[in-house]
Amino acid sequence: MNEKIILLVEDNPDDVALTLRAFKKHKVKNNVIVVEDGEEALDYLFCKGKFAKRSRDDFPSVVLLDIKLPKVDGFEVLKEIRTNEATKLLPVVILTSSKEEQDIIKGYSLGANSYIRKPVDFDKFFDAVQTLGLYWLILNEPPIINGKI
Repeated sequence: MNEKIILLVEDNPDDVALTLRAFKKHKVKNNVIVVEDGEEALDYLFCKGKFAKRSRDDFPSVVLLDIKLPKVDGFEVLKEIRTNEATKLLPVVILTSSKEEQDIIKGYSLGANSYIRKPVDFDKFFDAVQTLGLYWLILNEPPIINGKI
C-alpha cells in the first residue's frame, strides 16, 4: 500500500510552517501536500490545472481544510468534495481559527468529519496535530471503494 498522503489546505504560511513542524516533532512522516487556496485544493483532488498529470493513485487519506481561503472558500471545497462520487467519502477535517457557531454548523451540515479550532497555544497546537495524525492516519478505517481508499 502506498504511503498515506495528507492534503493541507491553508493560506497562512505561518500556520503551514507550524503544522509541518508539529507533524515532524511527532514523527508523522506521511507526505504532506500543501495547497494555498480552495481552487488549488480542487485542482489537486480532481487532477486539474497544475495537477493535471498527478496520478489518481496519489489520493490523500485525509484533507485538513481551512475555511477562510482565497479564490474558493473551504465550505465550497467541502461541498465539491461531497458531491463528487470519487471524493464523497474522503475524510475532511476542518482545521480553522473560526469560533463562529454558524461555521461549525455549516461545516458539519456540508459533511465535515471533524471541526477543530486551531489552538493559539503552540504546545496545544502540537498536541492537536499529533492527535490528528494518530487518529486519521493510523486508527481510522476508511472505506475501500473499487480497490482504493
